[in-house]
Amino acid sequence: MSLPPLVDPAEGLTVDEVRRYSRHLIIPDVAMDGQKRLKNAKVLAVGAGGLGSPTLMYLAAAGVGTLGIVEFDTVDESNLQRQIIHGQSDIGRSKAESARDSVRNINPYVNVILHETRLDTSNVMEIFSQYDLIVDGTDNFATRYLVNDAAVLLGKPYVWGSIYRFDGQASVFWADHGPCYRCLYPEPPPPGMVPSCAEGGVLGVLCASIASIQTTEAIKLLAGIGDPLVGRLMVYDALEMTYRSIKVRKDPECPLCGKNPSITELIDYEAFCGVVSEEAQLAAAGSTITASELKGWLDGGEPIELIDVREPAEWEIVRIPGARLIPKGDLPAHLAELPQDRRVVVYCKSGVRSAEALATLKGAGFSSAVHVQGGVTAWATQVDKSLPVY
Repeated sequence: MSLPPLVDPAEGLTVDEVRRYSRHLIIPDVAMDGQKRLKNAKVLAVGAGGLGSPTLMYLAAAGVGTLGIVEFDTVDESNLQRQIIHGQSDIGRSKAESARDSVRNINPYVNVILHETRLDTSNVMEIFSQYDLIVDGTDNFATRYLVNDAAVLLGKPYVWGSIYRFDGQASVFWADHGPCYRCLYPEPPPPGMVPSCAEGGVLGVLCASIASIQTTEAIKLLAGIGDPLVGRLMVYDALEMTYRSIKVRKDPECPLCGKNPSITELIDYEAFCGVVSEEAQLAAAGSTITASELKGWLDGGEPIELIDVREPAEWEIVRIPGARLIPKGDLPAHLAELPQDRRVVVYCKSGVRSAEALATLKGAGFSSAVHVQGGVTAWATQVDKSLPVY
């Protein structure tokens, strides 16, 4: 659908700006009017990582007048494979400051505003209210739902992207004209079911492919040109080199942007998405197996002690064969019963409670213990599809 320009044009361009943006100015769809709108625009990039890096660089090069950057992390060497706004000399620096310096080097006419903080319910509304458009480069579900809900409540459009290994997705969510993120994904996946890039990896250049789509959509919205990805999901497969456009309809029963919304203010997004504790995350790092790997161990006669840490009512619904039930809350009292000569493997419904149980086991000296990513849900959807999923 064609939409009106998101911002009004600036009063004019300087001679230097005309020289800089000349290749835009001779495109009839952009021309002087579109470039002046970009100059007058205020765009916020949530994150200066894999997606935020190329997005910020191209928005700066395009002449967006004000760029905000929300980022609290520091540059790590592992970032440099894909986060091209940072360099070797930036390792250990604030990502926000590193990104700002790169933007200024690309285009000194851009005003850069830093928000060196973790985006949360206490600050998101105040930060978002300063900008015309949000570009979401986050890598976790809790923040994605936070960004979506804040944007809807403020009536702001935002450009979303997601990457994993060789696959990427992008869309534009604007509840005034189409669906929101909740219309596409009403519920977050069970924690542990969708590995992060840190767990599963990502092809570095995939970030540029998806971020270039995000930047293109941002420019189209700001200048009011073309047909933006409102109501469409672009799916990219880098291995097959295919793009698919999937229609996404506004859900009239959406709890946020539907006819009778039940979500009228920000919620606890970590609780909503089932985020695990820091101790559990540390315990799970390097000690997580998939349901398929567990099946291989069981089929191969690997000496393991399989523990289900769910509650008895859940145990009655579905279980992994050969498991023993010890609810997570009871685990500390049963540590002495666990064998020392076999690897302990724990699982729950989705991977959250088992990660917490794994932290308990690690703290008690069971250093070889592991937990099952995605829990019994992954087992039922990937290994034995005859089992129920609840």
